[in-house]
Amino acid sequence: MVQSALGDEDVVARVALGGEDELYATPTRTLVYRSEGLLSDETVEEYSHNAERITVSEGRRKAKITLDYGLDGEQTFGLSVKHLDRALHPVVQGVLKSNGTLADNESVERLFRFSELTLVVATGRVVKHIGSALWDEDFEEYRFDDVTDLQFEGGSVATSVVMTVNGRQERFKAPNDEARQLRETLESALLGYWGVSSLDELREANEPDEDDEPAGDKDVSFGDGPDPLSANPTELSEEPANATRAESESPPAETADAAGGQQSGGQQSGSQQSVSQQVETASQTVEAEAQTQTPTNEADDGFGGSGFQSAAADADERVAEELAELRATVDQQGEEIRQQRELIEQLIEELRRGR
Repeated sequence: MVQSALGDEDVVARVALGGEDELYATPTRTLVYRSEGLLSDETVEEYSHNAERITVSEGRRKAKITLDYGLDGEQTFGLSVKHLDRALHPVVQGVLKSNGTLADNESVERLFRFSELTLVVATGRVVKHIGSALWDEDFEEYRFDDVTDLQFEGGSVATSVVMTVNGRQERFKAPNDEARQLRETLESALLGYWGVSSLDELREANEPDEDDEPAGDKDVSFGDGPDPLSANPTELSEEPANATRAESESPPAETADAAGGQQSGGQQSGSQQSVSQQVETASQTVEAEAQTQTPTNEADDGFGGSGFQSAAADADERVAEELAELRATVDQQGEEIRQQRELIEQLIEELRRGR
């Protein structure tokens, strides 16, 4: 099914989404393959990269990526939170290339999300977006052609990144636990673009000639921008109010898990209680019949030498047969409960994969 949907396009990225589900990215589209399960048939969903906005919402276990196409509407697909970052990378790269923000030969090195600040470090530039959306057409970019210096100023909570772009300083903050990875990624991309091995070499390469007149102080700063609240976006138990889709959402996987457990436990308890009542009733019947019979002494049963058998013997045989049937019923119900539990566990796993 995936090969048929791809046609002549090449796959530039492939991401496992749990189980047999996978995401395939081409230069123009993202394909999401869903294997057959309890909740759905085998399918391949297509999402064009010609989007004007990318929105992400996260719960404790499930996340959703929404691509907004303006007048053409929007499309959303769900996935497990643990696969979100790996899936976002090729989707964002495809959208930025499709709308001309990145060159055809340019790739995304790493995507950083700090609360409402998104930084896309590519091989030729940095793309910055501030807002509730992951990205939309209201963004800023800093081309490495224009970057002459890069500095980092540490703080107690966050680290300020200072980029000198066309003689002007641009600042943004990153939480300290992500600052090291951001620094390594930025330095590697910038130095690789300029073909130098250190920031000192980069500064020397951009020093003005002695004959040039001083350019004057063009250091303009309007603050460090919004403080990052956390290294990852705030987790939401429900859809954010600005998300471009319906607020209703399937219950979190842990709710389904608890419900599944209660349902399985309830069915098992009810079945066992019913069987126990039947067994107890049968034992009481035996006792009642035994009490109404004459003494079981064979010499005093009144049938000695007559060729007839006491009714008590028939009752014992009948009870033994009933107990055997009850045991078979218990075994059958136990097997049914086991099968139901396996189905519930499979259902919970599919819910966790964002189905």
